[in-house]
Amino acid sequence: MGDATANAIRILLFAGLREQAGWAEQQWSADATRPAPLTPRQLWQALQLPGELSRVRIAINQQFATADTPVQAGDELAFLPPISGG
Repeated sequence: MGDATANAIRILLFAGLREQAGWAEQQWSADATRPAPLTPRQLWQALQLPGELSRVRIAINQQFATADTPVQAGDELAFLPPISGG
């Protein structure tokens, strides 16, 4: 049997995003038959996450990325809200 997480994208939400969405982590099935790789922008829209993506930091496998960076099965995708303070 294969590892279920190997065929999925692990999506993490932090701080206010987690509280607004009501969840901290989800597995998104990465369909191997999809013609083009998914992007954080597409996943943000599909998950109907709150707020504007342009104000959120994105990390793929713990490296900052853009909203249009391809995400593949086995990747970890994190959405981090803006941090305020001074």
